[in-house]
Amino acid sequence: MRDPENQVSPGQVPAISTIQFELTPTDNHRLANLCGPVNKHLHQLEAFYDVNINCRSNQFEITGDGRILKAVKNAIMTLYNVAGHEELSPATVQLYLNDNIDDPVKVRVVSDEDDAEPFSRNRKHRRTISGRGKSQQQYLGQISSNDLTIGVGPAGTGKTYLAVASAVEALENDLVDRLILVRPAVEAGERLGFLPGDLAQKIDPYLRPMYDALFEMMGQQKVAKCIERNIIEIA
Repeated sequence: MRDPENQVSPGQVPAISTIQFELTPTDNHRLANLCGPVNKHLHQLEAFYDVNINCRSNQFEITGDGRILKAVKNAIMTLYNVAGHEELSPATVQLYLNDNIDDPVKVRVVSDEDDAEPFSRNRKHRRTISGRGKSQQQYLGQISSNDLTIGVGPAGTGKTYLAVASAVEALENDLVDRLILVRPAVEAGERLGFLPGDLAQKIDPYLRPMYDALFEMMGQQKVAKCIERNIIEIA
């Protein structure tokens, strides 16, 4: 989101400027990931900042209100760095923009020695989970302080993962006795009805993100034991 101090006042004509810069190191795969299919990610940046972006290989040129060109350049450079180790999508690019390009959007797993501040207070485990970006931090805060929290956002922005992480933390800190993880079966039936197999086989891929999150945080054996003892129920 743009800094209010950099907004153009009504009736004020912005001073149009152009900056040029080069992305390094040169990496064609990373560059393609940054730009997106048919430059879709660059078009997102253009629409968000109201600028024109031209690129030839790793040479970039941005034209627009001179007061925001530095912010656009920083956004492109930040996303280029992330594109080296994450697959970008329109949803993740948008979340970067919503969070002012402060932090990578993707939820990360950090070691206890990491300098980043984890949301989990449980330090007994090998890994803790940390949300990144303002939206994810607010989401985690709401989950920890309210009985009911509704998260709305594009796919791939960590809603399910963070919810499961918060649930696991509550279970391992003895704040709750059981976990019941659910996703709407009717919706799953409607979306997956064309797939072969019975309802359970159709719903399994729909529930897979929750299983994957549990396995990553607790390990498959511990998850299996908790499900067997009915401590964790996935419905």
